[in-house]
This record gives sequence, C-alpha cells and structure tokens, in this order.
Amino acid sequence: MTKIDSMTRESRVYPAPDAFSIRATVPSMDAYDTLCAEAEADYENFWARLARINLLWSRPFNEVLDESSAPFYRWFADGQLNASFNCVDRHLQNGNAEKLAIIFEADGGALTRLTYRELHGRVCWFANALKDLGVVNGDRVVIYLPMSVEGVVAMQACARIRAIHSVVFGGFTAKALQERIADLGAVALITADEQMRAGKILPLKSVADEALGSGDCVTVKSV
Repeated sequence: MTKIDSMTRESRVYPAPDAFSIRATVPSMDAYDTLCAEAEADYENFWARLARINLLWSRPFNEVLDESSAPFYRWFADGQLNASFNCVDRHLQNGNAEKLAIIFEADGGALTRLTYRELHGRVCWFANALKDLGVVNGDRVVIYLPMSVEGVVAMQACARIRAIHSVVFGGFTAKALQERIADLGAVALITADEQMRAGKILPLKSVADEALGSGDCVTVKSV
C-alpha cells in the first residue's frame, strides 16, 4: 500500500503581539510550564490557591480534596459558592462592571451589547420574577428559548436562586419537550412566542402548548 502523507500538519507559528501577551492570564510558555510544574509538585495546594484567588465563596472551604471514597473524589466539599455570583457579581467588584459581558448577534444581524452591570440588573430582575412565581431552591426549570441574551439571563437567574435549569434545544418537537419536562418534574417552563433561524420564523410557544397539553407535565405550575 502506498503511504499517503497527511496534509493537515501545520508547523507555522504565529506569536501573539507583545502588547496582547502581557495582558494574558498566562502570558508565555515559560509561565505555563511554571504552572504545570507547580500543579505536579503539589496539586492540592495548587488548586486551592487558584480557587481562593479566582472564585467568590459564600462559605470558604477548609478541605481541598476528599479522597475517602475514591474513585469518587470530592473537591472543596465543605465550601459553598454560587455560579451566578461568580459569573456576574464578581465583575462588579473587580473593576469590570462597565466592560462588555455579552456581544450577541441576532439572526438578522442586529447586535446587542451588555455590560456586566447591565447583565447583573437583568439577571436579578428575572431571578426575583422566578421567586415571585414560587420557584425555590432545588426546583427544576426548563428553558425552551432561541439563542438569545434572554437565554443567558434565564440560566443565570436559575443559578442565582439555586434552581436547577435544563436547556432544551429550540428545534426539538413537542414530544421531545414533553418528555424532558416530565422526566425532570419541572415546575416552570421558560419560552418565547417564536424564534428566527436562517431568516425563517419558527414557533416556540405553540410547540410548548402542545407539549404541556399532551400529558405527563402535571408538575408545571408556571409558563
């Protein structure tokens, strides 16, 4: 058999400009190698240091790694944090409040830009709306939305109040949506009237109505 050389090998190197590299979290390969060496030498203290520096803890951890039930390891098991606070709130405290958190381009090309401060406002508003509907810690919420800023806000709002969200792709059928709602025992469904994809208007709310009307979605209290 004749050997066929792969044409996908790439040996060219394109170094980043110095002005860009100096602002990077890991500015060089030397810095990367130093991090790898630190992790290899003492991985518990390495991850503990990064966790304390980069995350907001509502209850700081004391134990870094619990290996008592190996191979089911538990990291930072006695600590507590909130994903939404770490995605949004910490940027209000570290000088990034007016920096862009999201640049979203809609199907028609329209751009939406949100700063961390603006995103924080939207997430808090929606989290309070969910609480007013009775959604509480541990409740399951299905998100059936188009790719949108609102989808990000909905996920962050659920995390903020410690509800469990499940994103269902907006192209799924009523049957697929119904099965996921039933399997989760979801108490709420977040959706929209419709979505735009490739220039076409596609329904969402009518599909959601069909899913809810087909049975097994008795746990849903709010849409």
